Amino acid sequence: MAVKGNIYEGGKVTSRTFWTADGERKTVGIMLPGSYSFSTSTQEKMEMTNGIVEVRLDPDGEWSRYKEGEFFMVPAGVTFEIRCAGVAEYVCSYLNESK
Repeated sequence: MAVKGNIYEGGKVTSRTFWTADGERKTVGIMLPGSYSFSTSTQEKMEMTNGIVEVRLDPDGEWSRYKEGEFFMVPAGVTFEIRCAGVAEYVCSYLNESK
């Protein structure tokens, strides 16, 4: 299994990328309290494994809350906002990528 480290927002968001036996790319990550903006190139499924986040997929849209055991989908080609008041952990699956 190949693993690659990723550091964002001055170290406040970190993740590790890995590939499953089926060739699917995933990341496991942790966010420290704060507000962040990320862009996607492919559709993503964000599964919360610890903590609570609020997400806004549309700049003019409403904030939606997700906690441990819940997930949200992020379309390809968008910039979304995410914020957390405490530490939050997640697993991100990158969907519809060529293997």
